[in-house]
Amino acid sequence: MDNQKPLSESSDPSRKLPNSGQVNVSALARLFYNTTNSYKYLFFLSILDILERRQFEFELPISFQDMIVEMLANAWYPHTFFKLSFGALDKIAQKLDSLDMTIDQPIIQSRDTDKKLLREAIASQDLKDIISHLRRYVPFRLIIPFVESHLGSVSRKGDNLDRAMPEIVDRYFEVCKPLYRFNSTKYKDCKTITIHPDWASYLKQHCSIIRGWTAWEWLTYMQKCNPSTPAVANKLFMPIKRESLNKQSEYWRLVLRSQQLHCIYSNEIISPKQFSLDHYLPWSFVTHNQLWNLIPTLPEVNSSKSNNLPDEQYFDNFVHLQYIGLTTTHSALGESQWEKQIESYISDLGIGMKNDLLSVEKLRNAYAKVLNPLLALAANQGFSVGWHYSK
Repeated sequence: MDNQKPLSESSDPSRKLPNSGQVNVSALARLFYNTTNSYKYLFFLSILDILERRQFEFELPISFQDMIVEMLANAWYPHTFFKLSFGALDKIAQKLDSLDMTIDQPIIQSRDTDKKLLREAIASQDLKDIISHLRRYVPFRLIIPFVESHLGSVSRKGDNLDRAMPEIVDRYFEVCKPLYRFNSTKYKDCKTITIHPDWASYLKQHCSIIRGWTAWEWLTYMQKCNPSTPAVANKLFMPIKRESLNKQSEYWRLVLRSQQLHCIYSNEIISPKQFSLDHYLPWSFVTHNQLWNLIPTLPEVNSSKSNNLPDEQYFDNFVHLQYIGLTTTHSALGESQWEKQIESYISDLGIGMKNDLLSVEKLRNAYAKVLNPLLALAANQGFSVGWHYSK
């Protein structure tokens, strides 16, 4: 299974930010200290995204509206598509769920490489409440490390510091070079930020390293929020390209040509010339294409199942179909070729000996030990349970 190893600061080189004689890199490195929710990560990631699209043109202000649309777009995949938690104190998931959005296939199928369609869908919503909530804290608190030595006696209780930040940042904009300034020195009138030119230059020069460092910090936070979830690292950003299923299709095509198989959901005969591969546990939960989780289905059935968790009534038929696949390929392939095909079964299902895969009872017991906890975890994360096929 996708066992997650604890993250350590020394294990990832992207945590080391490039030095600079023009800007305070140590302030940037403190950006996410003592962070208890996702807002700062999403806000800074969104700054990077917008700057890259604008080719790091720093003179053009970034509106709170555009920034918050970008934040919601960055949060949509981990929350809505992959069902990750953002933490007990976080309201991002609640805000996303309040949107009345219909997401179409181009977005889900990763064709929306710069999130344009997703951003347009979010921007078309009534965002007044969300903008009011997120602009209240994030833009003003993210900037604190850059002007910390100039805060003086400003009280940090309540929203006193937030309200003081626009004037402080403006006063010291050329002295300590904070990442950005606001369009007004009055808190209630702030509607945009403008990036400091020296920071725009630094971010442009070291963009890939800074993005890697930010992604690492974001991953560290999200793993703490989702300690039992498999493959968190694969679920933080839009999947740019899904891995090909050609090899897995060839495996099942070999089985289908050897004997007649029925779809476990519809009981219809599956043609070796036209079938789909179904992830029994949804891909958006496991984010892998291991054979032990794949079975052939009719294309319309696979489309209907989508990201839902199958009803338990299908479990025995799923195991039996896997058993047929394993015994058929064992007979049809040479020993060395078959061993290559079954590697994921051995490692992920905890099978002690390869020949145990040829016993339907031992295979069923192995699947029960692995699938039942994962199905429960996926259900707790919000994946729809009890799906069954109906025409």
